[in-house]
Amino acid sequence: MEKIVVIPTYNEKENIAAIINAVFSLQLNYCVLIVDDNSPDGTADIVKELMLQFPNQLFLEQRCGKQGLGTAYIHGFKWCIDKGYEFIFEMDADFSHNPKDLERLYLACKDGLGDVSVGSRYVPGGKVENWPLNRHLYSKGGALYTKIITWLPVNDPTAGFVCYTRKVLETINLDAIHFVGYAFQIEMKFAAWKLGFKIVEVPITFIDRKIGVSKMSKGILKEGVFGVLKIQWQSMFKNYRKKVKAGNSAKIITPFTNGLAAKSN
Repeated sequence: MEKIVVIPTYNEKENIAAIINAVFSLQLNYCVLIVDDNSPDGTADIVKELMLQFPNQLFLEQRCGKQGLGTAYIHGFKWCIDKGYEFIFEMDADFSHNPKDLERLYLACKDGLGDVSVGSRYVPGGKVENWPLNRHLYSKGGALYTKIITWLPVNDPTAGFVCYTRKVLETINLDAIHFVGYAFQIEMKFAAWKLGFKIVEVPITFIDRKIGVSKMSKGILKEGVFGVLKIQWQSMFKNYRKKVKAGNSAKIITPFTNGLAAKSN
């Protein structure tokens, strides 16, 4: 199988079985990797039970404690690269992202429209449901702020519903990505863009979670504000390209694409 969805979890027992079953009910040959940060509510135990039902499709990586969204995704990306998957997805566990949209993101990359496809709330056809006004203002204001500071030509830079082709994640030095919240999502897209990969935005409807507790916090918002400034400042000195040692010399991985800028609808 070539497609895998990485879903980080912390206390998602109300949603985890439903989201896993929703992905597999598509019958489109997706695998799922759950990266659980030792959820005290037993999320991982539910996943283990489902692994008996979905052998060789459902996988679990358990970490010793709550370490943040960004590090969970980096852990998952490295695992997926090691296992040889070609299309690697980010998706939330709480149904804010519709699993049926996975195939649209996949086809955007498979058909060569982009090396990265982003499920976007802020392109024509995209929208948000069930958000209060202040969340709308924070999100749209943050997106505009990010574009102004970084020049990243993506309308929804904090989006967490993304498909990466293998070549992108193999090229990015994942150990150089240190943010854990919104800034993580921004920096991953920024790194891909800086390395010459094409980013395409696919319109989606984002629905605020109905079950469970949001992981949003003031610390995450603060990281987003100051993280954007840090990303732009460090970009003057930082090279996101991964180096692989071959013998006694260092081999620099180059992208397998000629795209020089992100595509934004």
